[in-house]
Amino acid sequence: MPAAKHAKPKRWSASVNTDSTHPPEGLFNKPAAAIARSLASKRVSPKGPSSGMRMLTFYINRAGHNLSASRKAELERAKKLLSRRIEAEKEKKKGSSAKKRAA
Repeated sequence: MPAAKHAKPKRWSASVNTDSTHPPEGLFNKPAAAIARSLASKRVSPKGPSSGMRMLTFYINRAGHNLSASRKAELERAKKLLSRRIEAEKEKKKGSSAKKRAA
């Protein structure tokens, strides 16, 4: 058998190079509310809060077992807060489009 079959595969996430979000240094070490607020801002996530949610999920998945239980809990709390913002934004858009159709 060739030795190449037993070589450890390269991790795809090591070569991820994205320009969709620009989180400030140390953002994921802050409290949940600060993380959610920052990831929802247009300055950090120009494509909207959904892009920030993807970045947060990627960070949690990438950190894996290296996250302490308390840090992971704080990041999960940030995901919930960010999710609420995304839902509120969707409702706001839905409401404004209904008003346009009624006019």
